[in-house]
Amino acid sequence: MQLEARKYLFDMQQAADLIARFTERRTVEDYAADPMLRSAVERQFEILGEALGKLKKSDPEIAGKIADYRRIIAFRNVLIHGYDAILDEVVWGIVETQLPILRTTLSELLATD
Repeated sequence: MQLEARKYLFDMQQAADLIARFTERRTVEDYAADPMLRSAVERQFEILGEALGKLKKSDPEIAGKIADYRRIIAFRNVLIHGYDAILDEVVWGIVETQLPILRTTLSELLATD
């Protein structure tokens, strides 16, 4: 794997791990009530999506190994460009259902050469 691709995967893993840490032992109600938590989580999703977009351009084969990679990039775009339409329940649902899968995939990809 190219060094550049590994860097993007590492950046994605760091962002995903921070989201998990920020939301640990929290509820959707906590999330909705805390603007700093929402900002932190959304920022890490933006970084994650941006790094994945760069990975897609530099190494599409590796990006293709990430389930729903196009949707992750699209979610980043919604967070940035559609900030006024973000629903807390949608973000929280992604944290609960999709983030654990993504974290596992990233760990597996980074464990390979």
